[in-house]
Amino acid sequence: MNIQASIAFNKKETQIKRALISVYDKTGLAELATALHKQGVTIVSTGGSARFIRDAGIPVEEIEDLTGIPEMLNGRLKSLHPIVHGGLLARQNYEKDMDELSRHNIMPFQLLVVNLYPFQEVILKDISLEDAMENIDIGGPAMIRSAAKNVDHLCVLTEPESYEELIDKLDAKGTVDFNFRLRMSHKAFLRASVYDTAISNYLLEKTSTGFPESLTLNFPKFSALRYGENPHQAAAVYGNLNETINVLHGRQLSYNNYLDVDAAVKIVQDFNDENPTVAIIKHTIPSGVATAPAAKEAWQKAFATDKMSPFGGIVALNCRLDLNTAKEIDKVFTEIIIAPEFDDDALEMLKQKEKRRLVKLKSLSSVEKKYNYRSVLGGILCQQPDNVSLDFRNLRTVTKIKPSDEQFEDLLFAWKVVKRVNSNAVVYARNLQTLGIGSGQPSRVDASEFAVFKAGKYGLPLDGSVVASDAFFPFADGIEAAAKAGAKAIIQPGGSIRDDEVIAAANKYGMAMVFTGIRHFKH
Repeated sequence: MNIQASIAFNKKETQIKRALISVYDKTGLAELATALHKQGVTIVSTGGSARFIRDAGIPVEEIEDLTGIPEMLNGRLKSLHPIVHGGLLARQNYEKDMDELSRHNIMPFQLLVVNLYPFQEVILKDISLEDAMENIDIGGPAMIRSAAKNVDHLCVLTEPESYEELIDKLDAKGTVDFNFRLRMSHKAFLRASVYDTAISNYLLEKTSTGFPESLTLNFPKFSALRYGENPHQAAAVYGNLNETINVLHGRQLSYNNYLDVDAAVKIVQDFNDENPTVAIIKHTIPSGVATAPAAKEAWQKAFATDKMSPFGGIVALNCRLDLNTAKEIDKVFTEIIIAPEFDDDALEMLKQKEKRRLVKLKSLSSVEKKYNYRSVLGGILCQQPDNVSLDFRNLRTVTKIKPSDEQFEDLLFAWKVVKRVNSNAVVYARNLQTLGIGSGQPSRVDASEFAVFKAGKYGLPLDGSVVASDAFFPFADGIEAAAKAGAKAIIQPGGSIRDDEVIAAANKYGMAMVFTGIRHFKH
């Protein structure tokens, strides 16, 4: 419905005479109520908020005394009443609105202070659907919308962090300016939107296995960043990243750092149940990965894959970082070191370099949620994460020669690594160590040749190695190249129309080959 043009929008200062307070989180409430009382503001409140304010020695009116109806339905119904919403919605410069309030004995409010039942926090716990639904606030969002809509007459606060600014304004001149009210209105609608999105997404998880008809994302601002991929690009990071990582030392992570950390964490989480594993990342691509009985040995094997790229790179471990391993890593300048735990002496030694960031990985469980998102052409691509894992039972040997037990271990290791390498991707490995990594090539043969080149560059012989390919070999030439390099076993998805030719080539060169039936494209 259109508002009549004769009702002028009020951008004047607002003097707060009556305030309605109904909060779950009582942080800062005593200070706010004291400041309002000092200004002669009449405070109306509900249930626990009223008791809290009264216990602080501040006079308060109960909302049920205004409405004439006590709280009902075990507290579910208390503020959904015309006396409440009339006082919030009335345009106080519009004579007709004020006449209607007067006829029904309703007084207007100039301030609403509301925060909501902690639905987002509650659902992080292992609770029932019934308990989750009970923690959905109804009256709070309704009041927020009423007050935030009436921004030209009323101020709404939905965060304790905003109380101090309001108190300062009241102490200074006893009124609230329009710009502040407008900012608080925006925060209020945003808070309500985030709240509704959390509920919607929770119910989506409970009711649907597919993709929603409309995608609503809810990521709180975590931090502004100095810049994006390049200094001329502004940037920020959103989400609850502190649930996954904790920066123990060093300056703020950059945009590119977050991309690299994400790539590094996803690699080591794939080795969650393995012996110590170290992954070295540069520009989101692993330059070396290795598993060994001890972290120091895993680092040395990973570093041996490529001794140049780790400079200024990211090192991630799936295990505690001890002092001896830290000393080895410290011989090369690394921008970020990530581990689930740091020994105290290792942490103290690594902190001596100011420019290095040390990041604690809080959980090695999957950091990938139900969906992965990527922006394209003003829209968003949405897909399930690539978190399929393999074991011996998933593999199908297609050649005359079967892989040995040791080769099977190396094949599974290489398969985990190639999953995180940009397509086209080919990984050579032996003894749970990458020997050569070819990534991002337009041709699979090119990727294989580049991996062979890198292995040769750092003196790593490929005799007896295994090869992992993220997608099928479309022609036999890829097998021939691997055989020429010295590989003895191959793991690949299979599924090419020329699989017979590819298998025949593997048999010709006395190679073992297994099909996974799963592709790991990563663009």
